[in-house]
Amino acid sequence: VLGLFTGPYYHFWYLYLIAGLYLATPVLRAIIAHGDLKILKYFLIVWFIGVAILPLIQLATGYSLNGSVIAIGGWVGYFVIGFHFQRYKIRMPIVLGFLSLGLIWTIASTYYMNFHSLSGQDYFFFDSLTANVIIYSVALFVLLNKAPVNWANRNQHPRLSYIARAISKNTLPIYLFHLIILETLQRGYLGFNISLTTFNPIISIPLITVVTLFVTLGLVLLMKKIPILKRLIG
Repeated sequence: VLGLFTGPYYHFWYLYLIAGLYLATPVLRAIIAHGDLKILKYFLIVWFIGVAILPLIQLATGYSLNGSVIAIGGWVGYFVIGFHFQRYKIRMPIVLGFLSLGLIWTIASTYYMNFHSLSGQDYFFFDSLTANVIIYSVALFVLLNKAPVNWANRNQHPRLSYIARAISKNTLPIYLFHLIILETLQRGYLGFNISLTTFNPIISIPLITVVTLFVTLGLVLLMKKIPILKRLIG
């Protein structure tokens, strides 16, 4: 009942994002279809400066440039950059270099912001539109794109193939339901507690991730066996 007055749970922002991207897709499709490599690069450079570089300059210097200077913003850059790097390949050493850069940058900057910075923005470098996360995300996307299509071969690895296909077919319901499982584990509703403070974060974060993923997947597969719920879940 409370949700009727406070709005949807915070992770549902993703659904609004998808709706917005679908509305923008015809325009972006036309730009991509008729635009050459230079135009796409220009688009992505302007987007990256607007969403990642300007906030970084403000954090470092305190100088704030009016955001209206950069009209290309938000998540639209991710939408375009995914298409761009499917067409234009990058050599593996460069991909691994950017992946390492993004990971090290995130760890080092988060440590600094939490223990040495007085800015009050401890989680600045966790944001999905910061430079380090964009670099890491793009590198990871390209790396996964290079993986063999039949890496989970049904004949050679039947169990792995089943799990991979089950997850890929149910990514949206897993995303929608995973917070129920996550908060159930963290708040101890089942009589035990698994949270970031239960163990060392090096152990607890991967453990929570794996448990949440597979428990949610199991529940989604069970719900899909019920005709009414299967229609709702898809």
